[in-house]
Amino acid sequence: MTDCTLSFKSFYFCLGTTSFRMQDFNKKIELQLDLLSKFWHEPEFTNQQWTGNEHVQEAYYNFIKANGFLKDGEAQRKAKDAREKTSGLRDLGLIDDNRRLTAVGSKILDISKSGNFTSDNLLQIPKDSFIYFQQLLKTHVEVNKGVYVRPYVVLLRLLNKFQYLTRPEFMYLFPLCIDADTTDLVEKYICMMRRRGGLRPVWTPDINYVLLRLIMRQRNYQEACDYFIREKIVTEDTFCKIGLNRKSKVYDKRYFPLYKALKKISLENDRSDEAIEDLFSAIRILSYVSNHWVTALFGIFPIKNEIIAKLKNGKLPLQYWITHNEDLFREAFFKAMHLIKTRKTLEDYYDLNRRYLNLSDTILFADNIVKLDIIPKHYFSAIPVDFYNIAFKKSESLFELQALNEISQYLQCNENFLLNIINHQNNKHFSQIGEIKQFVIDEKIQRFNTLINKKFTGKNLIRILNNFKTRNDKEINKLVTDNADIPTIYEYITAIAWYEISDRQGDIFSFMNLSLDADLLPKTHAAGGEADLIFQYETNEAYPKHSLLIEVTLSDSTNQRRMEMEPVSRHLGDYLVSHNGHDSYCVFLTNNLNLNVISDFRSRRHTEYYGGKNSDTVIHGMMIIPLENDLLISILEKNIKYTELYKIFHDVFNSELPPKEWYGELKSKIDDIPPRCTSFNS
Repeated sequence: MTDCTLSFKSFYFCLGTTSFRMQDFNKKIELQLDLLSKFWHEPEFTNQQWTGNEHVQEAYYNFIKANGFLKDGEAQRKAKDAREKTSGLRDLGLIDDNRRLTAVGSKILDISKSGNFTSDNLLQIPKDSFIYFQQLLKTHVEVNKGVYVRPYVVLLRLLNKFQYLTRPEFMYLFPLCIDADTTDLVEKYICMMRRRGGLRPVWTPDINYVLLRLIMRQRNYQEACDYFIREKIVTEDTFCKIGLNRKSKVYDKRYFPLYKALKKISLENDRSDEAIEDLFSAIRILSYVSNHWVTALFGIFPIKNEIIAKLKNGKLPLQYWITHNEDLFREAFFKAMHLIKTRKTLEDYYDLNRRYLNLSDTILFADNIVKLDIIPKHYFSAIPVDFYNIAFKKSESLFELQALNEISQYLQCNENFLLNIINHQNNKHFSQIGEIKQFVIDEKIQRFNTLINKKFTGKNLIRILNNFKTRNDKEINKLVTDNADIPTIYEYITAIAWYEISDRQGDIFSFMNLSLDADLLPKTHAAGGEADLIFQYETNEAYPKHSLLIEVTLSDSTNQRRMEMEPVSRHLGDYLVSHNGHDSYCVFLTNNLNLNVISDFRSRRHTEYYGGKNSDTVIHGMMIIPLENDLLISILEKNIKYTELYKIFHDVFNSELPPKEWYGELKSKIDDIPPRCTSFNS
């Protein structure tokens, strides 16, 4: 064979595109829906079409750039960038092909503007998430011409069958389920991989084995492999043909040096310094997948110099697939090349698939396990298997706002249906939906405490708080989440810290005015503006029943005075008015306190605050305790509890010292407390 017309044909799916991989995913979607709505209301564009109109597409790019949606420099191809920025919204059915908001997109935007995301559905997921949940049931991907898959429905099928997927199963195998036949195979392999027990060891396939079997089932890969084995002279052009690259075929020229270098070492048994250096030079050229190749060749990934020394001394054999038969060598090289390319692509797609599915707040991604949240799990366990027949069908109603039973006749969600399922599967006797809500809250609090024990130990909290001091935002996103902005994460971490200081007393979810995803991590909405933490304390020996408002900010000293002095006192004053002067006070937390902010807050203890419609309610003085981040860190390091802090705050509050000296006294009282020996900071 001297010519070859081999071409790429996809055998896996991805939700969205890599150009729509954004941090603050919920917030960015809501912001862009708002911007699109405003853009199309501009008189110049009201009657314009999007499709094929690069002038309008460039104008939209300039519009979102001017409105602060884009932070980076100018795009070289603005129209293309505008198409990419909106493609994910279209995939979810929030906008149509002409980039106008659908009924679904308008509903999400309305919820965002209301700022009320509280659950209004029996599945107990946030209001906006329920809309995404309905949309994901319809969202389809065209894998190849005429071949459609609904990824979320496929995932529901897998989770209902196996209860969970491991992270590798979700990353590498789930996206291969593009039709009923392949999905059956994937399920079969997962069963085989999970086989345990028995008197004799049972061979089980691993991820690489399964991936390779599914790759080589594809006709184009079989033909490419045969072509490679039979080709008399292998050149760069050979790899352009057998690489089956989705985009430019020239990318695969980079495999030719690796093929030559490995062939020299393997078939010619050349272990000279030059041959080994050529091998590692060739691996370096494949920087995108170089780590994968080192592992594939040697089974390990240590420091390069260690590999070279062992390879020269003959102490490090190449992997078993490196043979001395040229036909077998070529076949093995072909399979390794495509296995690695596929793995890397699926690794890149993992984040996108996770972000899209996370929008529904029905899937948990924690501890390298993917599973359904508690109520969705019970719900789908009782849905007839015939429901999954829609998994490989295109939805004709993606742009429509539909109820569950309109999406599928097998989907129903009424109170009796859910009560019966949960009672049966949990040996409960719930009679009202309110009992299910409390059941969910109790389960979430248990999961939240487990999350703190694993992810937000005292040591980690202190580490994160120190990163707020230096504004190491990338590290904060890495340690917490990248689906929330930094101010929201600061509020979330403060809430956890104070929850620990309070010995985890009370309903933490009612204390936090935050949106959390299914994994109980924070997410930011475009609405914003809701920053109060309100901790409720019952009477005990150390204090009376009261509320503590915690206001947090990362604004600098100049903006602190402008942005925080009035709102903080107003929030506390309004709270006291609405609670009839209830014994409550406020802690104000920031990185660096401005002295005039301290002075203003101290003056509030002698200031009347008038509330009510006719200003007929008067609050005689307010207690506001300002704290710097360093002091919160010290409280955590010493494991000081709220029972002690309450007394310190109230004793110091009555001091007559000037503001600067007053804050010095507060710091001294906390600094004088000796550290406790505890496992909290481990």
